[in-house]
Order: sequence, then structure tokens, then C-alpha cells
Amino acid sequence: MAYDVIFIGSGPGGYVGAIKAAQLGLKTAVVEKRETYGGTCLNIGCIPSKALLHASELFAEAGHSFDALGIEGVKPKLNLAKMMAHKDATVASNVGGVAFLFKKNKIDAFRGTGRIAGPGKVAVTGEDGKVTEVEGANIVIATGSDVAGIPGVKVDIDEKVIVSSTGGIALDKVPANMVVVGGGVIGLELGSVWARLGAKVTVVEFLDTILGGMDGEISKQFQRMLAKQGIDFKLGAKVTAVEKAKKGATVTFEPVKGGAAETIAADVVLIATGRRPYTDGLGLEEAGVEMDRGKVKTDGHYQTNVKGIYAIGDVIAGPMLAHKAEDEGIAVAEILAGQRGHVNYDAIPSVVYTSPEVASVGKTEEELKKAGIDYKVGKFPFTANGRARAMLHTEGLVKILADKATDRVLGGHIVGFGAGEMIHEITVLMEFGGSSEDLARTTHAHPTMSEAVREAALATFFKPIHI
Repeated sequence: MAYDVIFIGSGPGGYVGAIKAAQLGLKTAVVEKRETYGGTCLNIGCIPSKALLHASELFAEAGHSFDALGIEGVKPKLNLAKMMAHKDATVASNVGGVAFLFKKNKIDAFRGTGRIAGPGKVAVTGEDGKVTEVEGANIVIATGSDVAGIPGVKVDIDEKVIVSSTGGIALDKVPANMVVVGGGVIGLELGSVWARLGAKVTVVEFLDTILGGMDGEISKQFQRMLAKQGIDFKLGAKVTAVEKAKKGATVTFEPVKGGAAETIAADVVLIATGRRPYTDGLGLEEAGVEMDRGKVKTDGHYQTNVKGIYAIGDVIAGPMLAHKAEDEGIAVAEILAGQRGHVNYDAIPSVVYTSPEVASVGKTEEELKKAGIDYKVGKFPFTANGRARAMLHTEGLVKILADKATDRVLGGHIVGFGAGEMIHEITVLMEFGGSSEDLARTTHAHPTMSEAVREAALATFFKPIHI
């Protein structure tokens, strides 16, 4: 049976693209090597980590903040096995939901490892070694990404002592000491989980700042907040060795700018140095698919240089974000159905789900300066927000960047409680080419944390009210 489209991979890009394609009337198949759908995100990434982040945040809040709210005598006791069971139940519910949607939309699934076997053909190798050939007019590569490791350093990841994010969400006890190699999103999210549960966490980062690429002012403020929570930082540090010891492991690093090496010991070392596109064994070279620095090269319509072969998500250019992959999955399905699918890459939000959260959309100050764009800045701190005071969540600020001549909003950055939810009104505003005045003149419910977003827009456009 020939399909209109075959998606290789059922992560956020693949499963959303497949559902959309089926909704648009295309006969759709999905190839998935895991036992469950959802890819890294649903199984071992976004979803399980958020379950642990939420649980650990409540644990910390119960232990430290309740008394100030008049809730006395609460001394939370950690049951890590129960917390992990909650995480596993969350994953099961989500992957089960995708399976239901596949069935509902009459999507055929093939279990096994997919490889392009020729024009319009995907060979699927099952666990038993049996090969099934699936034919389709179009093939979409949606295989996501894998752990990158440390360039030039041999690291023996056993997911027990030296762990990737996969092992980092499945520890059976809280380590006394944890070293996180990498000060990006994954390292800070998982590092903060174990810090809240009692681990002494040290982050070793190659750059001079955490969250490389984030707005500099937001990054600095956020680092100070994490330091107050007890997380130590070794910045501008190049890791030269990660080795197992009799007990735990050691991490050796030296200053990037030169100087003496330093070695620190830990019960667990988390390798969080980023991810690389997963393109191994897909038959791309044999098919003649052009690559660009490890990623699949595509045109403006997600098609590779080979007719009928498309790619989306982490394997192509752009941020490695689940929602970016989802939007590309929708866009490629629409294109294959004869519609004009597209993604606005200037309005893709990103969120760090720590406590407090960090959220960003559009350009940073650094990017605007580099591009020579005249801009104006509006800021508002949560210390001046009534709802934040009532909830004891006054850390952080909202920052809005707008074009100096037109007032069009070019970027928004938030660090604070619930930042990931608040970023969306700035995202919608940017999607429709709105100005800071548009946002400033939009009525916001009182009292809400979101009023800080409006006040930042007022500060950009004219003057804030409450400072």
C-alpha cells in the first residue's frame, strides 16, 4: 500500500505533522523505533523533566515558603520513588494520548528503525531483524536529536554515575554532590531539580555566561537567583576530563583564558552540553540528501535537494525546540496538501522551566546592537506587582524591546514566576506586528502577574504607572 506521506520519527514534529496530514486527507504512515510514541520530548525529555521540576518546586516551597504565608509546622519528607512514579505516570498518559490520536486519525504505524531505501521507499527494520518496505509519495525526516557529549573529551556515560539527561531524570537517590557540565537549558533545569531535593550542585560552563544566546541582562539576573538557591558556577571553564572514581566521578577543567586546571569530585556528573541532529543510519548519503554542518539542508518549504524527501525539527536549521518542530510538522503537512504552510521564526518563544522561569521571544539587546537597529527598552520589576507580592514571587522582571522609529515590538524577555505562560501575549503581539503601545493600551485583569508585562510595554511606549 502506497502512502501520500511517511514520517520517520514520532516526536513532536513527526506526530503533530502526521496528525495534521491525516486531518487534511493525506494517507499517512509513521515509522517509530521506540516502543512508545512521542520521541525524546514525551518519553525522556520535556514532559518527564517538567513533572520533576513541578514536584521539586512544591517540595522546596513547602519546606521554605509556607511559614511566611502562615502555614506552620510543614516539614516535607521526600519520597523519591513516589515522585518518580508520578513522572512515569505522566509520561504514560502523554504517550498513550498520542497512540489514541493516531488511531483516531487512521494513521498507520510501523515499529522499527527507518531508512530511506530509494525513491519513495522506507525500509523498516524491526527488533527481530525483519525488514518491511513502506512506499510513499513523500518522506518526512523527523528523527530529532541525540546527546552531543563533550567535543574532544571521551565520556563514558553509564546513566548511573555519569549521566545524560536520560539518566538525570531517573536517579534512584539524591546525590550529595552533583556536577553539571553545561550551563544551558537542560543543565540548569535538571541541576535545579536535584539542588531543590538536597544535592550540592556545581555548574561548569565553557562560556562566560549561562544560557548562551539569552539576553545578557536577563542571564545575569537569573544566575544571581540560582546562586542564592545554592548553585555554584564555574564559568569560562573548559572541561578536559570526566572520569569515574572508586566512588562517584571527577571532572577536570581549566580556564578558557588560560590558567591552572581544577578537579572536583561528585557522586553524579550530568553531561548537558547540548544535542546533535540524529541522522545516523537514515540512508541520507546514499539517497543524495545534502547536509549542512551535520543538519539536513532544506529549502523554504522543508524539501531537501532530493524531490519528495522533506525534513523538520531538530535535524534542520533553527532552535531545537519541541514547539518549533510541531509548527514545522503542521507547515509541511499543509504544503503537501497544497496549502501555503509557513512558520514565523521571528516569533518562536523559548522557556527555561526552572524556578523562577525564564522566557524569551524575538531579539535580544545584543542581537539588535549587532544588527545596528535603533531600539528602545521598557522594563518592569515583579517587586512592584501586587499579585507577585501576595504570592511571595517578587523576583525578576519583564523586559520589552521595540523599534525606536516604528514602536514595533522586536523582542520580549521575562524572568520570574510563570514567565513561560506570560511570554505568549508578547509572542501573539509580535506575530501580528504589534507595537508596545498596542500592548500598553490593552486592558489587563487586576491583580495578575501579567500586569507586569503591560507595565513593561508602558515603559517602552511612554512611562509605567507603578514605579
